Amino acid sequence: MNETIKTLTTRKSAKSFKPEHISREEIDQIVAAGLNAPSGMNAQDAIFIVVQDDETVAKLSELNANFMKAMLAKTNPAAANMKLDPFYGAKDVIAVVAKKAMTSVYDGSLAMGNLLNAAWSMGIDSRWIHRCKEVFETAEGKEILANLGITEEVEGIGFCILGHAAEEKEKTEVKPNRVYYI
Repeated sequence: MNETIKTLTTRKSAKSFKPEHISREEIDQIVAAGLNAPSGMNAQDAIFIVVQDDETVAKLSELNANFMKAMLAKTNPAAANMKLDPFYGAKDVIAVVAKKAMTSVYDGSLAMGNLLNAAWSMGIDSRWIHRCKEVFETAEGKEILANLGITEEVEGIGFCILGHAAEEKEKTEVKPNRVYYI
């Protein structure tokens, strides 16, 4: 089996991370894979916000948790008071946002896939975390974007959390009956 296919068929998501950062060089390689993802009409509208600052990672996790708690509280009112870390203790985050366009969600999703697979190919664990759209629609999220000079109208696609898994997780079995040939 070639190495690319092996990466794509063995990748799994981590659910807890060791409290350490990965190197800037590793982040740069992962981001390079994201930057080279296919995009509709080669628009390259995906934007990558690399966060290795502990305070900002914690803030993004908190903002994300607020949306998660609100969603859970609809069926379980006690969830509003839960302590949640949607980033599972990861110290490094790449937020993917995309300039609003017809294919921005698809293009950003392809970029996220490249980030996840590149990390796995390098022996780095990762996980796709949702609610990026909601986080960057908040006043705090818009302020982060503005402070970076991102002034275009963008849509949050996802958070790619990165690090080394604190515990090994079994690969999820592939569900059957999902391929049809004509």
